[in-house]
Amino acid sequence: MNDTIPEIKQITTAETLPIRHKVMWPNKPIAYVALPNDKDARHFGLFVNKEITSILSLFVENNEAQFRKFATLIEFQGLGYGTILLKNIIDLIEKEGIRKLWCNARVEKSKFYERFNLKTTDKKFEKGGIEYVIMEKTF
Repeated sequence: MNDTIPEIKQITTAETLPIRHKVMWPNKPIAYVALPNDKDARHFGLFVNKEITSILSLFVENNEAQFRKFATLIEFQGLGYGTILLKNIIDLIEKEGIRKLWCNARVEKSKFYERFNLKTTDKKFEKGGIEYVIMEKTF
């Protein structure tokens, strides 16, 4: 990581799609990574040198927040940018008084989310050949 201080900003759906596509489902059409309710979400990007490196989409309903499509460009993974972004989002929703945060975590990534005190539930499912577990944190 260089001396540049990462900056987190709210971004548009259109700005999230290329990164979602490149990181999560590069072998599928870009439409595969669009969500029907993207227009209802707040999308966040972490910028380094004015380039988006990490993204996360936040959906809030009934005093619960779900984060989805959390991704960091491969060349920026392992540098702590995803951690900075998720920590910032957790702080934001806590300030907003939201009682619960949850996500559909890829099973192999669940240890990462445990570092943020998200707990695995007994709810698991499979999509596109990948196993997921629902993880949650209450405030």
